Amino acid sequence: MAARAIWKAKLKVGRSSVPVDLYSAVVDKGVHFHILDERTESRVKQHMVSPETNEEVPSDEIQKGYQVEPGTYVILTEEELEALEPKPSRDIEISRFVPTENITSQWYDRPYYLGPDGNETAYFALAEALAKQQKEGIAHWVMRGKEYVGALRSQDDYLMLVTLRHVEEVVAAEDLPAPGGRDLDKKEISMAKQLVELLEGEFDPKDFRDEYRERVVEFIEQKARGKRPRLHLVKSKRATASLDKALSKSIASLKKRKEKVAA
Repeated sequence: MAARAIWKAKLKVGRSSVPVDLYSAVVDKGVHFHILDERTESRVKQHMVSPETNEEVPSDEIQKGYQVEPGTYVILTEEELEALEPKPSRDIEISRFVPTENITSQWYDRPYYLGPDGNETAYFALAEALAKQQKEGIAHWVMRGKEYVGALRSQDDYLMLVTLRHVEEVVAAEDLPAPGGRDLDKKEISMAKQLVELLEGEFDPKDFRDEYRERVVEFIEQKARGKRPRLHLVKSKRATASLDKALSKSIASLKKRKEKVAA
């Protein structure tokens, strides 16, 4: 499937400007259902209905309100909301470069590829520099009426732009409940280390399949062909009470599996 550009921009680094195309780096493959009338199998429409009168509210009588306390709303008009929108721009401004390890995984949101749209020399030179120096650029831009902050990084010799979450959206590790109970003993730590070593391997993207989606799609395809597929229940695994026992069972199972492979 050929990638299609969804937006054009200029990547601005200091006084330099590099024209780029923005491509989505992920594709929604979820199963989406239509809501149908059981009798006619035609699609039904959603209407705005007042819970007090049970009557439909016309679109020209609908307002947007922000609840400041229960039952109290601040009403904003479309004109007021439009006036608050950021000014349109095609510039992706890089304010600074930071070490890659400074941005931890919980900050990353949605990835996009930036492709060259002319001046390929400057584009690929920047991608190579970021890769060699292990740096990411902090980017700010406005796209389709919304302000974004993101990280510009090098990915497989190309530039990738990943939107970052805002500070009020990120939960820091120190905000989690402090560990309680007894300390881990040396045996448990040693077994956990052994378990990690036994599971060492390579990252394989083929392992990350949406098995639920595959089951649903296969079931739909069979019904579409007039078949009556059987439903297979997905068994849930029971929780193990003891950490020591859980680690022992996992290690024994992995050892047997490796012995079979080696035989």
